[in-house]
Amino acid sequence: MALSKWSHLPNAKHIDWVLASLKANPEKWEAARTAARDAAWDAAKDAVWGAAWDTTYDAARYTAFDTAFDAARDATRGAAGWNAAAFDTAYEAATDAILALIAYDDCAYMIESEVGELKIIAAFGDTRAILLLPACIIFNETKDLV
Repeated sequence: MALSKWSHLPNAKHIDWVLASLKANPEKWEAARTAARDAAWDAAKDAVWGAAWDTTYDAARYTAFDTAFDAARDATRGAAGWNAAAFDTAYEAATDAILALIAYDDCAYMIESEVGELKIIAAFGDTRAILLLPACIIFNETKDLV
């Protein structure tokens, strides 16, 4: 098995899971993102972009960032018969999870948390929790971490 361009990152296993899950269950990502959507999501996403760019400033992390986003786009496009809105929603949920996993080395455990617990953390404004909530919902439905 070839190593990914993000395999050196602490959360590589979870990034791989996001991509595999997105490819296998794009409709779950669309549904989980729709269920988790609120005003805090957009604020969290804005906040994490700065941290992500700071984190990915070195070339190796930027390459991982860019490659992982391309892989998410390709995995989402692979779902035949999807409409543009569903594609956008699923892709957004997966890339936001990847963004958090690259920007914050200490957040992977949130994917494996209980959904109710992560919702509480998200309600307090934790950016990582907000962005990883759809991934947590899907993980708790499938329990299939790569």
